[in-house]
Amino acid sequence: MSNRLSNLLIPVISVLLGIIVGTIIMLISGYDPVSGYTALWQGVFGEVYYVGETVRQVTPYILAGLAVAFAFRTGLFNIGVEGQLIMGWVAAVWVGLAFDDLPKIIHLPLAVLAAAAAGAVWGFIPGFLKAKYRVHEVIVTIMLNYTALHITNAIIRNISGKDSTERVPESASLSSPFLEALTDYSRMHWGIFIALICAFIMWFLLEKTTRGYELRSVGFNQNASQYAGMNVNRNIILSMVISGAFAGLAGAMEGLGTFGYASIKGGFTGVGFDGIAVALLGGNAAIGVILAAILFGGLKIGALNMPLEANIPNELVDIIIALIIFFVASSYMIRWVIQRYSKKGVK
Repeated sequence: MSNRLSNLLIPVISVLLGIIVGTIIMLISGYDPVSGYTALWQGVFGEVYYVGETVRQVTPYILAGLAVAFAFRTGLFNIGVEGQLIMGWVAAVWVGLAFDDLPKIIHLPLAVLAAAAAGAVWGFIPGFLKAKYRVHEVIVTIMLNYTALHITNAIIRNISGKDSTERVPESASLSSPFLEALTDYSRMHWGIFIALICAFIMWFLLEKTTRGYELRSVGFNQNASQYAGMNVNRNIILSMVISGAFAGLAGAMEGLGTFGYASIKGGFTGVGFDGIAVALLGGNAAIGVILAAILFGGLKIGALNMPLEANIPNELVDIIIALIIFFVASSYMIRWVIQRYSKKGVK
């Protein structure tokens, strides 16, 4: 069996195994898995409102997944997507509130770009430390998550004088009366198109450009890339900057779209960390990230319907998601089984 087909089968098998084990857990816990999964399905596709909410949830997942996947593809492990997302969220809202006299055609792109820039700056820090001093990016990005959380909380409290800012004006909002009416007044917004464009940009940059080839080459083998005349340090920094920009845009989706304001956070949003799972399940490919984000977004929104219709706690969906991640992480074992049976089939 070819590696390409094997790479496609592993995420599918991981999802199926997660659902099967989740079914077993439901049965052991005394719940009806048929009712549970029916309620989950209805919570995603039962009404047009749920579809809109699913798309709304998928939007930041795509961008967070792209942020993690881009770093993975270039040999880096960006655990700081959550912090970069939070910085982008606050930057977008700040620009949205500070320049409310601008026309929408200027104001909205400016706020979105501010979020990307804030995430890029927060990604530059671990990239620079990795390139210059060989400080491991995992340690730095984890610490920067907490730094971002407390810095943004301090900014919100000092500027607004309360626990949340004012709502961004219409000129900086991603919300759409047309999309809201189309989905029975869900919180779906224009950000989904930004996310899909970013997925295309990632694919095009990595697969079709010389710069993308250099980034992947440095991630694959730094010594060989340096011997070939590539600037390894510059590519490491650039990779983390681009990854951070994607994460910052995920924050803009929340600050300018879903919520329309920034508020004091008692903890992390979780979107950045879920982005790691999305990237893993998507095989660190742009189209894979989109499909994985749809799955995770659907599970998150559909889970809200499970206690209502099937009397099943939605924490069981978190268990299923964790199981899927576990099986994705155990891809070596799945790959070994696939190759073993494919060889038997050939014989």
